[in-house]
Amino acid sequence: MNNKWLSRMSWKYGRYAIHNLILYIVIGQAIVFGSDFILSASGINLTSMLEFDMNAIMRGQIWRIVSFIFVPASSGFILFTLLAMYFSWLIGSALENEWGAFKFNLFYLTGVIGTIIGGLITGYATNFYLSMSMFLAFASIFPDFQILLFFIIPIKVKFLAWVTAFFLFASLITGSWSVRASIMMSILNLILYFGPQMWERLRQWQRRTAWKRKMR
Repeated sequence: MNNKWLSRMSWKYGRYAIHNLILYIVIGQAIVFGSDFILSASGINLTSMLEFDMNAIMRGQIWRIVSFIFVPASSGFILFTLLAMYFSWLIGSALENEWGAFKFNLFYLTGVIGTIIGGLITGYATNFYLSMSMFLAFASIFPDFQILLFFIIPIKVKFLAWVTAFFLFASLITGSWSVRASIMMSILNLILYFGPQMWERLRQWQRRTAWKRKMR
């Protein structure tokens, strides 16, 4: 995405940006997770009321078009869900500090809109691939950031990013059309923001390769 255009947009509309956006989203997910945990014995499940469900949307539950972003990562392990929310906050905050609130808002909003469009077309939408796009953006900017895998093994996020990219690529090949559409639309923000840079790097690599061949 053109940085000059972003700068102009930020100067004009930056005052409308939501600061600490990812914090509010994670707080929402924590509330949903906590409510489900407390109310599980009564049979009330808030997650099921917020998930993207095309049939429910057609029946008038239009909040599901957006509310799916507050659905926490599903897992049988409470610790995993809490760590997922913490990590989302960590990378989202880092991106906002690096880009500024407006650019991060635009990045996340683009991913949300893409996910919604994909969901309306296929009937399937999840915030999982949206989170993956945010992680890949983080890894592109902070490739040497180190985390403890399984709380023991130190590993740089760039290696996890390659694993994530491979997983997304494999899902594109083996997944259903609804999954493929969901992935592509969810990472639309990643393509818009990093596509031009990746294309330029590819052109530079081609030029270097051509120059080396010429010098032989």
